[in-house]
Amino acid sequence: MKDFSVRDQVQQAAVELFATKGYANTSVQEVVEAAGVTKGAMYHYYRSKDDLLFGIYERLLTLQQEHLDEIIGRGMPVAETLRAACVDVIETSIEYMPEGTVFFRSMHMLTSERHEEVMRRRRRYNDDFVALIERGQQDGVYRTDIPRAVLMAHFFSDLHYLSQWYNPSGPESGTEVAEQLTELFLDSLTKGAGS
Repeated sequence: MKDFSVRDQVQQAAVELFATKGYANTSVQEVVEAAGVTKGAMYHYYRSKDDLLFGIYERLLTLQQEHLDEIIGRGMPVAETLRAACVDVIETSIEYMPEGTVFFRSMHMLTSERHEEVMRRRRRYNDDFVALIERGQQDGVYRTDIPRAVLMAHFFSDLHYLSQWYNPSGPESGTEVAEQLTELFLDSLTKGAGS
């Protein structure tokens, strides 16, 4: 348990510092001081600051992919599956908003190898998500008059801008926002389907 708490302490300290000072303006020394650990303890889990930045987002990528795999694995009708997937990715993005915000601001600073790994992981998630839309289109549940790439951009652009407007201490919970955005997306996806 102690091993996980050190890793979590380092990652949480990094998220807070990267969010307030920026990735480029935060030193490893500042991270370990804020985490209350030694550099040696940090380097036991993260080889570099780049590795730490990747680790922040990797945790969210892994969580969301595991959730999507589990949702698809339930074998529900495609409309229920896509609804559950939409709600989940929004809820987890809200729950991990600081991590997502740090990453999107700093992703361009990753090494090319790490950047490629992130793109590969995100493509896998997107491919699984697109496959749900394709299945719904084949079943006549979703419209086919708009390219899937546009439908995906419509949904994920809302998701990626959450940190610009959503306030976790505002009047609506993350679940309420997730359900509202999902309804808007699914309404746009089903309008004109089967006609």
